[in-house]
Amino acid sequence: MPVHRPGPIRPRRLFLAGLLLTAFSLPNLAPASATEAPVAPVTPVAPVTPVAPDATSTATPARGSAHMGMGVVAHDGQGGLPSGTRAAQTEGVDVASYQGNVSWSTLWSSGVRWAYTKASEGTYYTNPYFSQQYSGSYNVGMIRGAYHFATPDTTSGATQADYFVDHGGGWSRDGKTLPGALDIEWNPYGDACFGKSQSGMVTWIRDFLNQYKARTGRNAVIYTATSWWTQCTGNYGGFSASPLWIARYASSAGTLPAGWSTYTMWQYTSTGPTVGDHDRFNGALDRVQALANG
Repeated sequence: MPVHRPGPIRPRRLFLAGLLLTAFSLPNLAPASATEAPVAPVTPVAPVTPVAPDATSTATPARGSAHMGMGVVAHDGQGGLPSGTRAAQTEGVDVASYQGNVSWSTLWSSGVRWAYTKASEGTYYTNPYFSQQYSGSYNVGMIRGAYHFATPDTTSGATQADYFVDHGGGWSRDGKTLPGALDIEWNPYGDACFGKSQSGMVTWIRDFLNQYKARTGRNAVIYTATSWWTQCTGNYGGFSASPLWIARYASSAGTLPAGWSTYTMWQYTSTGPTVGDHDRFNGALDRVQALANG
């Protein structure tokens, strides 16, 4: 039987064999398609937490972001805390939209017994967290009220009083609702006195107070700082029928504006141990209840 001997390997076969060897032995260097590229894991974005506007910033804040004491630190500074016990005074807080949803049970456990919530500003803004803050404080047992941040350069005092009452700033004789407060202080959006003369500012405040009383039967609380009151009203002394809420971040309330011999409330710090600016009512809890009852 004839023996078969393999013939010589031709060059074409050598070339094909080399291609196959390369394909199986080298990594695939071709770029991957967009659908084949590995996708990096996406890190979830944390929800945005409301942030307090920076009172010391030179940038003009957005309309609606103002809150009690925003200008007090910038103009008067943050001093030491009061000394002594709080036995004769009742602890309170004030909050605005930048605090978001407030843990009222935590505040209650810390000894806070009354609270004010920002309801409105000018005639263009209402606090989106107002319901949670205003009703939440009430639901844990606090005596609560609402405040309005005044912008005397936008509309009249009477117009803003109506807007305030219509957007949460009313009053009812239920023993747990404090009269509305007018927050009148430095303008965070422009001229400190909102472009008004001292007499013009007094007129604007009077119009607000008169309209608020006409709508609710109560004298609105006036929140202010003595230095602003002196600068922008000429230290006018004719509004003593309204309870005074003085803002001064120091160990004492200091000199009060003309017309008031004592304060009803004192905002003593913007850096309290819990959420919100912290305040003291000048009296025990029964005095807070008396103000609520009218």
